Amino acid sequence: MSVSFPHLSIHLSESSIAPSTSLLPGAAINFQSLRGSSQLLPYAGAGNFCQRLCGLKLRILKRLNIYHPNRKQGPSNDYKSIRNQDKDQSENPSRNLANDGQFSEAASTMSLANDSEAEHTEATSPPKESSLPSSQTGIAGKPGISCDSPSSSNLKAYDHHRGPSLCIAVIGATGELARKKIFPALFALYYSGFLPENVGIFGYSRKDLTDEDLRSLIASTLTCRIDHQQNCADKMVAFLSRTYHLNGGYDNKQGMSKLNARMEQIEGGYHANRIFYLSVPQEALLDVASSLANNAQTKKGWNRIIIEKPFGFDALSSQKFTKSLLSNFEEKQIYRIDHLLGRNLIENLTVLRFSNLVFEPLWSRTYIRNVQVILSEDLSMQTGRYFDGYGVIRDIVHSHMLQTIALLAMEPPISLDGEDIRNEKVKVLRSIRKLEPSDVILGQYKATSGDKVDVSLSSLTPTFFAGALYIDNARWDGVPFLIKAGVGLIKHRVEIRIQFNHVPGNLYRERMGHNTDLATNELILRDVPDEAILVKINNKIPGLGLQLDASELNLLYKDKYNVEVPDSYEHLLLDVMDGDNHLFLRSDELAAAWSILTPILQEIDQSNIAPELYELGGRGPVGAYYLWAKHGVRWADD
Repeated sequence: MSVSFPHLSIHLSESSIAPSTSLLPGAAINFQSLRGSSQLLPYAGAGNFCQRLCGLKLRILKRLNIYHPNRKQGPSNDYKSIRNQDKDQSENPSRNLANDGQFSEAASTMSLANDSEAEHTEATSPPKESSLPSSQTGIAGKPGISCDSPSSSNLKAYDHHRGPSLCIAVIGATGELARKKIFPALFALYYSGFLPENVGIFGYSRKDLTDEDLRSLIASTLTCRIDHQQNCADKMVAFLSRTYHLNGGYDNKQGMSKLNARMEQIEGGYHANRIFYLSVPQEALLDVASSLANNAQTKKGWNRIIIEKPFGFDALSSQKFTKSLLSNFEEKQIYRIDHLLGRNLIENLTVLRFSNLVFEPLWSRTYIRNVQVILSEDLSMQTGRYFDGYGVIRDIVHSHMLQTIALLAMEPPISLDGEDIRNEKVKVLRSIRKLEPSDVILGQYKATSGDKVDVSLSSLTPTFFAGALYIDNARWDGVPFLIKAGVGLIKHRVEIRIQFNHVPGNLYRERMGHNTDLATNELILRDVPDEAILVKINNKIPGLGLQLDASELNLLYKDKYNVEVPDSYEHLLLDVMDGDNHLFLRSDELAAAWSILTPILQEIDQSNIAPELYELGGRGPVGAYYLWAKHGVRWADD
């Protein structure tokens, strides 16, 4: 026998309902649990049967949290909850009713006393408008039995009053990052339907603000994209009405307890998951995280925390930081975010490699001559407030550049699951050869008080880094991976250039001129200034005679796709909600990255190596050109 609900289907076999009782064909049968016994016996009355089944449905939906009447039907798809169901349950062992065996046990042990109590309590709730149709199919699709009963009214009241299924707390809500990036990204997701309409957004700070004060503070930063202008004002009002502020004071333990109480008040006692975005200074991070773990985590859903870079100062400090985090959280709860990894270019790396036969066979030392990863920022890009003391190595190279190389060079994972991808990334990081000081160029821009940049940098703080890395494995042995990362340069450019080997015994060598490097095939993945995929090939110039030219096959995204690209914070926040962690650093990846860079950092500190100065708005240190030439690589034109 089957019982079907709009969101749930249960198959009841004869053996599971009444092992010692045979079912009579055509009989209307209801089942009632006896006190002190797990065996179910038949009890006549089809109407009562339907009422009890609707009551059972109500309790099941409450426990499983799969019915969201106010959620916009669209992209959210319950945050891909079906795909991540097992992952969410493992993050919170108390949430395990979705397990088939446990669900069966819970359904079979509901007693008559609980049924009566639940029905009495829910029947006293005021009736509300329901999203369910007034007439529904009863048992096994038969129209003769309807569930238009008091239990159906109870479900309507529950639908209207249930609290948010997701709460997001931004710790450090009045900071620049929260105001300019995090809250606008959350609103963009809310407008697009990727957040539930009744989501709870909590801002936590040490300032004495009301809810309205916080709403006024962030309202000016919320905008709708060009393709999302319809009902923008209404959506903004709805989003701000779901935003609350809490003054945590200077005692984080008390503050987190107050945050938990406020979140529970808004959640209304219902099942809800929680995300905590720790947008706080590095020196306060451990105390905030520890206080949060002990005082603000929910027991009625999963908890996830987002941590901003930099992730430590060196290998030792990062190890202590990681140890402290793992003493309070499980690895799968921790999301170390680097907004540069949320760019479409990074997500496209694995797509290009593993979904196009034309590239994957060429992806090795047999065909690839060198790889260049370039991130240069011009004067319009301001350095972060923590840049001094951390510099470009800890801020950009440690996470973004090394993660890009890991995604580019890794072996095919067994699946697209985040852990499978992370397993392959960490293998690449552990295979990178020790970085020698002779393979590194450090630079610092020369700035005056009139320049719109940080002029208070230490004389040893690098704002430019160029390095040559080698991966000692069978696929990439001998192929240089060259990194260039700098600020205050002539042009804002973010791209990956993959140069291929020369054609052996090329018949057209004499017609390519003296510089055969100009005729090298290249694959260019560009994010800035204009996102594009370029393939550089050699072709014949039309006309009489035989003249060759190096041309680019160009896929310019703005010409191909008439859409506005979401901000990287939107992408990464959605990944956190979905439980997709492949773009976030795991603890072993973090340690492997520090093992590559720590020797260089120690050499800088111990030997007081001063970076080479370069003109603000220029092309960077001259030494970078010599480094490229040393490894037989033509410098990409600026």
